[in-house]
Order: sequence, then structure tokens, then C-alpha cells
Amino acid sequence: MTNHNPPQIEDYRFGHIVIDGQSYSNDVIIFPDRVMSNWWRDQGHSLSVDDLDKVLAASPQVLIIGKGANGRMSVPAGTRNRVEEQGIEVIIHKTEKACQVYNQISEEKEAVAALHLTC
Repeated sequence: MTNHNPPQIEDYRFGHIVIDGQSYSNDVIIFPDRVMSNWWRDQGHSLSVDDLDKVLAASPQVLIIGKGANGRMSVPAGTRNRVEEQGIEVIIHKTEKACQVYNQISEEKEAVAALHLTC
């Protein structure tokens, strides 16, 4: 059980998210202690291990990946495997569901959410 208050997602809709009262309109990574805004991937709709270097450095218990409103961002098996090799559980959903899962899990485990906000 963590003894801090991780950031909470208050609202998500296509292209827009509100975290702890702050609005973002670019993809984000939510860490237990901060939000990294303007997250950019080398290949916009394919998630590479390099895109997650800060996540791997933080070594959370769980990584929740939001693949976009319509699930367009792919997570290649190699990327997922590399994260899991670090001992990090990986959960992948469309972003709306990923937000719900993150809010639940972040209360109990050290969780990071990497969220694609558009397609």
C-alpha cells in the first residue's frame, strides 16, 4: 500500500484529459508523483520500448497503457515483453477504460499510466 496520493484522472474525452484539476490536450504519462505532458512517441501509433524509457527508469509495479479513444496505437509484443522483463505488470486498454483502471489500481499499487488521448 502506498502512503501518498497519486494523481487522479478526473475526466477523459477524445483529445483531452483532466488530472488533479489540470487539463492536458497532449498525450501524457502519469507517474506516482508527477504528470509528464507532451509525451511523444518515435512512431506515433506504435509504442516502442524507447518511448517508455522514463517508465522503465521509474520501475513501477504496474504500467497501464491507453491505446487511444479507438485503440489505434499498437503495442508490439516486443515492447510489452521488454517491460514485463523488468518485472512490471502491463495492462492495455482503450484510453477511457485505461483511465478507470489506473484510478482503481493507483490506490493500491505503484502505477504509471501512459495515455494516448486521440485516435
